[in-house]
Amino acid sequence: MAALLERLERQPRSASAGQYRGVVQQIRELLAEAEGDESLPALLAIAPATAELYENLHYEHAGLCRSPLEEALNAELAASTVIKAARSR
Repeated sequence: MAALLERLERQPRSASAGQYRGVVQQIRELLAEAEGDESLPALLAIAPATAELYENLHYEHAGLCRSPLEEALNAELAASTVIKAARSR
């Protein structure tokens, strides 16, 4: 499933929105089942789209836990800037 998601990410118009959501939902379920499995980090290391999904699923508790620190910090700062600007309007 991770390979399928990678292919869909490289060829965005190769599936309908519903098909894409279905693949993502299946991967979400598989990731939940694989939580704590020692091979999960290896899968996430070779499947960037799946790693991004995993990170997004755990963002509330772990932030950008799989992103390099500088990228994570820049994303957090950019999000803070956008939120402040939206609140001031």
